Amino acid sequence: MKSSRKNIVLTGASKGIGFALACELARGGHSVKGCSRSGIVGRVIGFDVSPVDVSSSDQVFSWADKLIRSGHVPDIVITNAGVINEPAPLWEVPPSALDALIATNILGTAYTIQAFLPAMIARGHGGTLVTLSSGWGRSTDPGFAPYCASKFAIEGLTLSLAKELPENITAVTLNPGVVKTDMLLRCWGERALAFEEAGAWATRAAPFILGLKPNQNGEQLTVPAP
Repeated sequence: MKSSRKNIVLTGASKGIGFALACELARGGHSVKGCSRSGIVGRVIGFDVSPVDVSSSDQVFSWADKLIRSGHVPDIVITNAGVINEPAPLWEVPPSALDALIATNILGTAYTIQAFLPAMIARGHGGTLVTLSSGWGRSTDPGFAPYCASKFAIEGLTLSLAKELPENITAVTLNPGVVKTDMLLRCWGERALAFEEAGAWATRAAPFILGLKPNQNGEQLTVPAP
């Protein structure tokens, strides 16, 4: 009988929805390996967090190689790492901030998929790729053009990838919905306080991700609202 315990890789695992989701998946008995640029290292509440800057292809591929060599070929890859620009018209966003956002949100997602997907295909057991998108990957608002652009790119990247995959591997984009995180507080200020905490969100998001099926390949999904 196939084990229900999954090998999971999750980027951006040190805070916000990434941390909450990793905790919830680990509590469910799954083997979760996370990464973060923030410097949290070692086991944290049941899962591992390695220091990886996903905007660096060398760091991502080195991390993936280490995990795969140890036997942690993922059943599920969740690309969650992301940053957002300070609210401003596009012409006022510093080029350095734009570069960093694109490198993390788009290239970091692509590097992570490139690093882990070949081992998932070679294993032959199938798997799931979940790229974290946003409501701002399917709509827009003023002040956040770089972030919206990056999430629109993730939608296109993933939907194209879905058409390239073998039949037993599924790729979807996932809009988490509106969750009270540091990122949302930066965007909306006190208005963000009215929304759901990341921990409560994760209790719905984790089973939703675990329940994804091959016939959902290429879908643009949203975590069910409470």
